[in-house]
Amino acid sequence: MAMTAVALVHVAPALAQEAATPQDGTQALASNQIVVTGTRVVRDGFKSPTPLTVMTQEAIQNQSPTNNIADLINQMPALAGSTRPSNSRLAISSGLAGINTMNLRNLGEVRTLVLLDGRRSVGSTITGLVDINTFPQALVKSVEIVTGGASAAYGSDAVAGVVNYVLDKKYEGFKVNADTGITDKGDGFNYSFNAAIGKSFADGRGHILLSGEYAHKDGIFEVDRDWNQLGYRTVANTAAAIAAGGPASLVVSGAGTWNTTPGGIIRSQVGGTTSLRGIYFGQSGTARQYQFGSLSDSSQTVGGDWEVNDTSRNIGLDAQDDRRGVFGRLSYQLTDWLEVYGEASYNWNKTLFNAGPQAATMTLTGDNAYLINALGSAALAGVTSVTLGTSASDLPYRKNNSTREVQRYTIGAGGEFQMFGNKAVWDAYGQYGRTDTHELLRDIMNTSRMALATDAVFAPAGNALGVAAGTIVCRSSLTSPTNGCVPLNRLGTGVASQAAIDYVLGDPYRDQTFKQTVAGINLSTTPFATWAGDVSVAIGGEYRKEEVSGYVPTEYQSGWSVGNFRPTFGSYNVKEAYVETVIPLGLGAEFNGAARLTDYSTSGTVTTWKAGLTWQPIPDILLRGTRSRDIRAPNLNELFQSGTSRTNTFGTNASAYGKYAGATFRELTTGNLALKPEKADTLTLGGVLQPRFAPGLSISVDWFRTKVKDAIAQFYADDIAQRCNEGIESFCAAIVADPLGERDYYVTASPFNFAQVKVRGIDYAVNYNLPMDRLFNNGSSSSLTLNGTATNYLENLVDNGISVPVDTVGQNSGQSSTPKWIFRMSATFDTPTYSITAVGRGVSSGTYNNTYIVCTTDCPTSTAANPTINNNHVDGTFYTDLNLTTKIKVGGYDGQLFFNITNLFDKDPILLPETGLSANSTYSDLLGRAFRVGVRFKTN
Repeated sequence: MAMTAVALVHVAPALAQEAATPQDGTQALASNQIVVTGTRVVRDGFKSPTPLTVMTQEAIQNQSPTNNIADLINQMPALAGSTRPSNSRLAISSGLAGINTMNLRNLGEVRTLVLLDGRRSVGSTITGLVDINTFPQALVKSVEIVTGGASAAYGSDAVAGVVNYVLDKKYEGFKVNADTGITDKGDGFNYSFNAAIGKSFADGRGHILLSGEYAHKDGIFEVDRDWNQLGYRTVANTAAAIAAGGPASLVVSGAGTWNTTPGGIIRSQVGGTTSLRGIYFGQSGTARQYQFGSLSDSSQTVGGDWEVNDTSRNIGLDAQDDRRGVFGRLSYQLTDWLEVYGEASYNWNKTLFNAGPQAATMTLTGDNAYLINALGSAALAGVTSVTLGTSASDLPYRKNNSTREVQRYTIGAGGEFQMFGNKAVWDAYGQYGRTDTHELLRDIMNTSRMALATDAVFAPAGNALGVAAGTIVCRSSLTSPTNGCVPLNRLGTGVASQAAIDYVLGDPYRDQTFKQTVAGINLSTTPFATWAGDVSVAIGGEYRKEEVSGYVPTEYQSGWSVGNFRPTFGSYNVKEAYVETVIPLGLGAEFNGAARLTDYSTSGTVTTWKAGLTWQPIPDILLRGTRSRDIRAPNLNELFQSGTSRTNTFGTNASAYGKYAGATFRELTTGNLALKPEKADTLTLGGVLQPRFAPGLSISVDWFRTKVKDAIAQFYADDIAQRCNEGIESFCAAIVADPLGERDYYVTASPFNFAQVKVRGIDYAVNYNLPMDRLFNNGSSSSLTLNGTATNYLENLVDNGISVPVDTVGQNSGQSSTPKWIFRMSATFDTPTYSITAVGRGVSSGTYNNTYIVCTTDCPTSTAANPTINNNHVDGTFYTDLNLTTKIKVGGYDGQLFFNITNLFDKDPILLPETGLSANSTYSDLLGRAFRVGVRFKTN
């Protein structure tokens, strides 16, 4: 068993050697030399000034809540706000559906660099995000998390840090893993199978490695959980109550959305003497009067018929997921200083999820045939039109059905030789990656066809269609009898014909291909020594090219309720060179410095650097600090997005909009080739305590602060006009007179280097490994391992240059928010015959929105910047997981039977007073208690 399940490396040579693993299998290193994530230097007992956490293979096996490693790694407190299938359910057309990403410090996934064996991997999205689902799960030996800027070592994107998945490239033997699981509600059934085989040949000079995996997870397409049926909502207070000093908003239970119902509800009317407001349509179109509750605003009601609306119950809870992959590696030691290798992998992933009902607002004219049939002509006397809201239960739910295929091919060489009388380690590689995505949106509303089909009337005698008088037809077909329109009844449930549904819905899609070509060379050596010790130096260079191409059929580029994709094309390349050194200063101190020069084909040259210091005054204590300048270059989407177009009118406030006030505009959302890399300054200060009087105990504390300037943010027409009115020329250049003359202005809505981000906090970690023999002196080989990690987030401030900056720390309302505390702890008792692991994890309580002012009486005036509310509290949570493993032998196989319970006490998720899914899907367990059972076998 590894010394620790979550190891703090760099705290002492012994622990570092046990916990850290080589990044690259090309290096034939001595057993006491290590290569660790965050540095390119290969050096005995190197203690990096940048904090590094390692999750070992055994910890992954004992603690993973699912058969996907990413679900475990995203529990780590340093990772906050990561995109996962559970919180990307409604990202129907963003390209993120179903993926597993990493988000360190909640600075955004695009500012976290994900590596596979120390090398970049081709992105699974146009923003360059790497889907962890595509990594060979059976061969992951450890996961190393660097929390601190690492651009000087690895280049762009390593602003918040690096997550490196390290493979067991020299594995010998055969192993197989199989498991299956289900929630205690009887849904979410899943299973997985993976196997790996590794074999040396030619007297150990050659090695071959193969692995394969298959996994399936049922989707949960409806939310039949008790916690989502409480009607926990935020409603607007009455004007009278606000005038009397009450808050503008109230958080209540037993409330629901009244302005949409499964079969439609009338919100308002034009004309007529009989009020139709609140009439809703049920089974077979039966009309009923909605009973409003004790308090109603424009969309919510408290009490009454609040449960009629079914939207919150018909949003998918989890995606269906199918994935399979293969990986192969062949290496051969040609000489003592040269090993060559090749790798190839292929991964296929398909997800399907329910993005919710086709909720819509519609206007029907007074002569609508279905309206007349439902209410009668008398009730509609004098009515010109009615406006209704519907969640359209007769229509299939919107779905995303995305497929991704990821290929990676690598060839490389490396080894070690003598230089300056000392050992030098080198490696060189070339890599090609390709991702093909097919993003299929199913059952999506065609807005123009829906408008035609909804406008249904009785056919007059002698009509051009040749149908009997009184037949319900599309009004448009009376003048265009060959337009193919099929009338759609939207008043009630069980009333829409399949032909009409087929007419108004479609399956738009886009195909995209992302390509990445990388070549790199690295050399680490010790050229000389000073009185204080050896000076180590690493140098290297890298070339990388990123490309995107796309295809969208013309008919799917506009006219749909969501999607409206346009194909994107573009590419850029980058050339880089770096140098890094470790210089002993004496008295237990070491300096670590690095610099990287980077040349982008789109934005020119930029320099990044790092300066760090460690000091070990006594063997028990290590003090460390790092200051770095890091970058994030604009990605393919920000540079080349083809975007969408729309028309609208600017606001009328002359002081805000200046000459643009009230003008019409045509807007095209595009990329911006003038973007520059974001620049980030990170400072970390901390220390590690390993007291000699308590062998096996490690305690670390690290303070961090990252400031990002020139952060890239997307701006739209209204924002651009207001910034131009403030005199910012780069925004004025985006507004010109409409060359087509259709509108007053033509606006290019692009991302700009205009925002700023600041994150600050403190990391804590405690690890203790206690062999039972040390405690009882009985020769026992059993051990107890205790681990605890926590992050206290102190600040997460985003200034987009438009709205008032808001610090989201302590705000528990969603993916962009950051709880004050995120924590995780584990205890493993391991014996030769069994092991037991318990995990506790959770977040602290917080607010729903940090801008709210809480009051019940004598409230101040509620403003857009600081609204008033009666309750701004959001609970925290604490979950408990349990793993039981029995170790067995069958023939020549070492085996394990394991049983895992996630959310042992079936604790509800963090509830939020929102419509739809009333829970925090980023920091909560949405599924409830779940079970997983499996088996592992291996030979050596």
